[in-house]
Amino acid sequence: MPGQFTRRHFLQAGSAAAAGLAFGSPWARAAGSSRKDSFSFVLMGDLHFDALEHHDMAWVQKDKPNDISQIQNYSRITREVSPALFATVRQVIADLNRSPSTPVRFVLQVGDLVEGLCGSEALSLRQNREAVDFIRDAQLGAPLLFTKGNHDITGPGAVAAFGELFHPFLTQQAKAVSPNTGELKNARYTVDCGNAQFAFFDAYEAGASLEWFESVAAKRTADHLFVVVHPPVVPYGARSNWHVFSSEKDRARRDKFLTLLGDQHALVLGGHIHKYNSLSRRAGKGRFAQFALSSVLNAPAVKPKDQLTGIESYTPDQVRVEPSFSPANEPARRAIYETERKFVHAFEYADLPGYAVVSIDGPRVVAKMFSGATRELWRTVDLTALATA
Repeated sequence: MPGQFTRRHFLQAGSAAAAGLAFGSPWARAAGSSRKDSFSFVLMGDLHFDALEHHDMAWVQKDKPNDISQIQNYSRITREVSPALFATVRQVIADLNRSPSTPVRFVLQVGDLVEGLCGSEALSLRQNREAVDFIRDAQLGAPLLFTKGNHDITGPGAVAAFGELFHPFLTQQAKAVSPNTGELKNARYTVDCGNAQFAFFDAYEAGASLEWFESVAAKRTADHLFVVVHPPVVPYGARSNWHVFSSEKDRARRDKFLTLLGDQHALVLGGHIHKYNSLSRRAGKGRFAQFALSSVLNAPAVKPKDQLTGIESYTPDQVRVEPSFSPANEPARRAIYETERKFVHAFEYADLPGYAVVSIDGPRVVAKMFSGATRELWRTVDLTALATA
């Protein structure tokens, strides 16, 4: 890749990770199943792939001046930390594939693959192209699928660039998982794998996506239905007004979406808030699970902060985890939790970026959350239990 990322970067990062971080034995302990419908996938959160040369800084200074420091930080993370993260993921995949019980079929990324904010279609195309090159150079050993995030389409020309670069890439990657996948012409698509179906919900064409998802749910035949959507469905943390269908005019659509998810006992995977979250919510005739994470790493090794555990923590006081965020609308953000809390039955939150490995073993789905770019297992979450308890 031009001037920045080559296979040598990933090999160096992988050697350092192998030398300094022990893998431990959580996967060895979990082995023992040989079901034909058992498999795993690696789950990654927001990445914000970036480089300073991807931006028309005069446009950024004029139209997005508050994002300059963010662009600088994401560019540093992409250069200094992301190769180590991808090298670790590559090694995890290789290790898991040595066991026939939980082969890794793909990597799933929950949106904001790139930072966007480039300032022109030409620069957006460059950023997207270099992001694809970065993924291919990492040689993960599995296809990579992702859903559309807001940053992926932010800035002049970004929507067109998404279609030109990412639709063909996603078509190729999806066909590698599910050969019957057709050519993708938008960011709403399904992928079938084993006894599971993955529905990628485009939150930025949400009305059309809701109609599409209703049809997907009606035709469902898989045991497990995963819904991959960038913003949360159920709010958590300080930014309770950042969930999909959050406006008052979209209340009916939100109610319909929640009902569909509950009726399907869906497993929702997302990001956007840059925090870890798992929860269970009642809706319709059942419950669904939500699992969210971030893969934006300021350093390879991280420790959890601001942990909230248990349903007693799902209160308006969640806004305190980011006391400086938008104080003017704090009463409105608190009010959202007063409405939502009666439906939530399990809850956990933490400021802990990293990655996860999700294993489907017959009727059971379990997510293992790892901290940073290390092999340190932080949490094991039974998603099936969250969606059906």
